[in-house]
Amino acid sequence: MSAADSSWWALLQQLLRGYDQSLRLGHDAEVKRELQEQEDLILLMLFGEAMGLPNPASYYTLELYPALIESYHEWHQRMGMDHSPLDHIRCC
Repeated sequence: MSAADSSWWALLQQLLRGYDQSLRLGHDAEVKRELQEQEDLILLMLFGEAMGLPNPASYYTLELYPALIESYHEWHQRMGMDHSPLDHIRCC
């Protein structure tokens, strides 16, 4: 392969990487937002019961408490609450 061919091939690969990154940029943000919305729903189901909201899936969500208690702080801040609304959960 000559030097001209290799530089052309490198340019083509660089253009393809740039195109791929531009396609992923919007998609990655959308996927991240969707996952965040799903996590918000799960946290609302888990901790809503402590706030007096009935949880129809309490039997299934009980084992999720230990795994999601760490992300509770981020969740209540995203929801616009400076401090935890639950007295028995101190995270701030």
